[in-house]
Amino acid sequence: MSKSGKVILHIDMNSFYASVEAAHQPELKGKPIAIAGNPEERKGIVVTCSYEAREKGVKTTMQVHEALKLCPELLILRPDFTRYRQASKAMFDILRSYTEMVEPVSIDEGYMDITEIEGNPIELIKEIQDRILRELDLPCSIGVSPNKFLSKMASDMKKPMGITVIRKREIADKLWPLPIREMHGVGEKTAEKLSALSILTIGDLAGTEEMKLKSLLGINGLKLKSRANGIDTRKVDPESVYDFKSVGNSTTLPRDLTNQKELLKVIDKLSVKVSERLKSKQMLGYGLQIMIRFKNRKTITRSLTLSHPLYDQQHIAEHARSLFLKHWNGTPVRLLGVTVQDLADKSHAYKQINLFSYEEDVKYEPLEKVMREIEEKHGKGILTRGLKSAKSHQNAETSFSKDFLDDHD
Repeated sequence: MSKSGKVILHIDMNSFYASVEAAHQPELKGKPIAIAGNPEERKGIVVTCSYEAREKGVKTTMQVHEALKLCPELLILRPDFTRYRQASKAMFDILRSYTEMVEPVSIDEGYMDITEIEGNPIELIKEIQDRILRELDLPCSIGVSPNKFLSKMASDMKKPMGITVIRKREIADKLWPLPIREMHGVGEKTAEKLSALSILTIGDLAGTEEMKLKSLLGINGLKLKSRANGIDTRKVDPESVYDFKSVGNSTTLPRDLTNQKELLKVIDKLSVKVSERLKSKQMLGYGLQIMIRFKNRKTITRSLTLSHPLYDQQHIAEHARSLFLKHWNGTPVRLLGVTVQDLADKSHAYKQINLFSYEEDVKYEPLEKVMREIEEKHGKGILTRGLKSAKSHQNAETSFSKDFLDDHD
């Protein structure tokens, strides 16, 4: 590879949860494994599975009883997020031993800029892949290109243990023939809109008139066309994973209030505004804070950390109400505020979902990532959302949140 331009890697751990379990329990190696929420009852949804299971037809989002029909010898394990977080930290530690230019984007994937590292890039990439396998017993695939988008696309092309290079001059051959649905950044609804205009491949998108795309998809249409042509100016940002932000709203009351019912109505209205802002940003959060300013101007803030992210008005209000009632002493209130904290991109977050309300034993599956796929398969409305609080952030069972490296020095 020429190093005349940027050399960006996308490291994607292969079947991460199942691979971590096999590394921890060597007797599982070579066997079909599925990670699901209720192995005792052999119910629920497959969160992920080993490649041996995939060869038998087992897929993510598949109901466990369906998976067992395809693969009766399937071993079903309950997820151990503490173990996965430890493995994730060890993997990123290896990447950072080469350069600080590492950007985690989820528990099992990240970008790496090796442009400034001397030596042959391909030899270095093979060394990184070999080290992760040798030291952690975990396989990964690595995409290599001049930018983040092409590297992300490349890492998906050969699994497990693949190394795929996409040079700018190879875009027409390697990228454009792919179905539009396989393009990173194109969701199901966007793919349907594009298909309606006979934009069926990434190459079709690359050649579509900009005005037509802007009319169909707005500014996102232009961004997607740039990506399809191999253009992506985003830099690898080592600090982005620690960029914790918050979304909140507060209001000064028209008069000092002591009526509990009126105060809770204010909290409900604030929760609606916070939820709308979260949804517009495609974010969700793991913490919630309320602010109470009393008649004498004394102000207190109280917060809690959730084991699963929230973004909808109902659950924001539910937790805000509970927090308010716990800490309000009846003193007249002048101002109220509700804030959701510890934000994460919605596309990289797990959450609890009650999959089938008629099955009492099927509790919560931590799989925000596959909710849309489940609804597409079984019908909209089949999923109902639920949250439960935790005593501390250490109890969080999430994995795709931006807090997965809390203990990073």
